[in-house]
Order: sequence, then C-alpha cells, then structure tokens
Amino acid sequence: MFPSRRRLLIAVPATVVALGVGLFAVLRFTGDPPAEPAAATRVVQPGAPGQAGRILSPAEQSKLPPPPAHTGSDVQFMQRMIGHHAQALEMTALVADRAESPEVSLLAGRIQTSQRDETAQMERWLTERGAEVPGPHTQHAGHAGVMPGMLTPEQMGELRQARGREFDRLFVDFMIRHHNGALTMVQQLYAAGGGLEPATDRFAREVNADQAIEIRSLQELLAKLAG
Repeated sequence: MFPSRRRLLIAVPATVVALGVGLFAVLRFTGDPPAEPAAATRVVQPGAPGQAGRILSPAEQSKLPPPPAHTGSDVQFMQRMIGHHAQALEMTALVADRAESPEVSLLAGRIQTSQRDETAQMERWLTERGAEVPGPHTQHAGHAGVMPGMLTPEQMGELRQARGREFDRLFVDFMIRHHNGALTMVQQLYAAGGGLEPATDRFAREVNADQAIEIRSLQELLAKLAG
C-alpha cells in the first residue's frame, strides 16, 4: 500500500481501510500481556457530522463487500507511468550543468525527489501483485506518441544542447507539457474503469494533486523567465 500524504481519516492510533462503498475504521487492539490472544477486530462506521461512530457487529461485518480488486487498467497505468516518470528524471538530470536560474534548479530537485519516490512505489505495487515491472526506458524510447506529454527524441536533443537561460526556458516549458500529460494519464485510468482499488485510487489522486501543484509553480517560473 502507498502512504497517503494528504488525508487523515480518523484521529486515533488505528488502522484505517476503505471497505466497499463506505469508509470504516478498523481498530486492532492487542492484549496486554502478550501471552493473551489478540482481541477481535472492531469495525467502526463513522456517524453523521457531530455524531459518534457505531461499532458494527460480526454479522454486519460479514455483509460488507470486499474492497475492489485491481484491474488490467491499473496495471497498465502503473507500468506506463514508470516510463513517463523515467523521462522526467532524464530531464531533471540535465539541470545541474546547464541551468542558469537557481529557481529552476530548486524546482527540478523537488521533481526529481518526488518522481523517484513515486517510481519506487509503482514498482512495489506491481511486484506485490505479481505484475511485470518494466525497465525505465521500455515504454518511451523513440515512441513519444505512446503516452501524453512525452518529449520526442528531437525535443530531448534540443534540451540537451541548450545552455543557460535558453535551457531554463525550454526545461520549464517542456516539463509543463510533460506534467499535463501525466494528468491526462490519470484521467484515462478512471475513464477505462480503473482506479477502484483503494491503493491505486490513492496513488493516482496523489500523482494528480502533486503534478497539478508543480504545474502552477512551473507556469509562474516560465512567466518570470519570459520577462
């Protein structure tokens, strides 16, 4: 499972999971001393705003639908997004000896850190589900049309040749396009019926939110570079 960075479902030391169409807090209490058997799982159904939650009986728990399983659309999304992130990391790797603006270097460093972390999460997700983990260049080398926002080999070559202010402008412009492509991929995931598995949904929403925030920062930076 991927850690959620934005949503706190209940402010108690509990394990929180999504079950079916409703959200329920699963509180696992262990006995003290350790020799005693662990207590039964308690499933708490949150109440209306301002109202206390209600502990479901074992009979009620047995009627809850299981969380949705992952689908082929989820697998394809993760596999393709690994390749998409790989190109973004190629772009950020060019910044150190080409960029002039400290702001470009700082933003590129943030993108590099977040996308490396997300790539590791996607690889772990695929491994845990017995799906193929693609090599970072499998998806995009020479095939810019495969995924939205991917740079063509010619555009990557142009970026490699640029230096200073010209590089800064190209990098920011291309990264905005690249990030917008990732947002499109998230939309395509849900349009294809994917994203129902809680872990996939959480990850896709976080990618969408993170890259939308970075797009706004990139757009502000591009306006400064054009001035």
